[in-house]
Amino acid sequence: MPAWAIVIIVLGALAIVALCFSIRIVRQATAVVVERLGKYHKTLDTGVHIVLPFFDKTHKPISLKEIVADFQPQPVITKDNVTMQIDTVVYFQVTDAKLYSYGVDRPIRAIENLTATTLRNIVGELELDETLTSRDTVNNKMRLILDEATDPWGIKINRVELKNILPPQDIQEAMDKQMKAERERREQILRAEGEKRASILVAEGEKTAQILRAEAAKETKIMEAEAQKAALLAIAEGESKAITLINEANPNAAYVTLQGFEALKKLADGHATKLIVPSEIQNVTGLLASMSEVVKKDGGPTINITRAVEGSSQATKAAEAKKTTKKK
Repeated sequence: MPAWAIVIIVLGALAIVALCFSIRIVRQATAVVVERLGKYHKTLDTGVHIVLPFFDKTHKPISLKEIVADFQPQPVITKDNVTMQIDTVVYFQVTDAKLYSYGVDRPIRAIENLTATTLRNIVGELELDETLTSRDTVNNKMRLILDEATDPWGIKINRVELKNILPPQDIQEAMDKQMKAERERREQILRAEGEKRASILVAEGEKTAQILRAEAAKETKIMEAEAQKAALLAIAEGESKAITLINEANPNAAYVTLQGFEALKKLADGHATKLIVPSEIQNVTGLLASMSEVVKKDGGPTINITRAVEGSSQATKAAEAKKTTKKK
């Protein structure tokens, strides 16, 4: 084989090897920094790129995804001189591959140290109770400070969270006792409020029951009064109709006198201590005498009527004697 052919083959192989080394494929969400002759040349984004072999040097691909860094607990002293262990979690993202590569050495270690010093500064201005109850405030302050400090490094701080806050053992025991006392106090308050509410409900129930009983008694009396009123009206209407019928019948004097005698008998049957004898008793006597004569003519019994006449005569004489005695 001629020498020129060997040279051509060697040059072709070198060209193929150079072409293979000059092709760079960058994956999604990554970036590659290229240096030419030891100086920054460019940043390769996602896709296929060609670089000069032996002249251009590519660094390790840099991830552009959000990264979660969980740092170890750091001792922190509060304003009231209480030492606590606080560990933090930082969420950050690389926004500039060039600044990330040349801005700071070991960026993760730099972020950890910056987080520890910033946490000590913020917590040092707070007391223990404020530190435990102001996590959101501490998180926001740390995020703003870290984001501003890491801008020259091509890093964006998205979130900062306090993962755990561990006070000393004696402080933790005192806090547990305080929480227990607070729970017992709330329990007593709730029990007292429940008893108060129950007493109020019982009183309201008794009040309602009394009102209902009074209304029921009122309704009962009203109904009884209405019933009595209706009965009296019915009696009055009956008597009125009876009087009307009697007037329509045009009774004679003998009937009226006889009815007066019946009323007098009812009055005498009572327990009254006084007896009223009407002045018309003589008329009654005459009536009875007339009835006796009629019965005799008809041949009927006359004993009862005769006795009634005699009793009426005696009653008349007694009444006249009593009047004479009063006049004397």
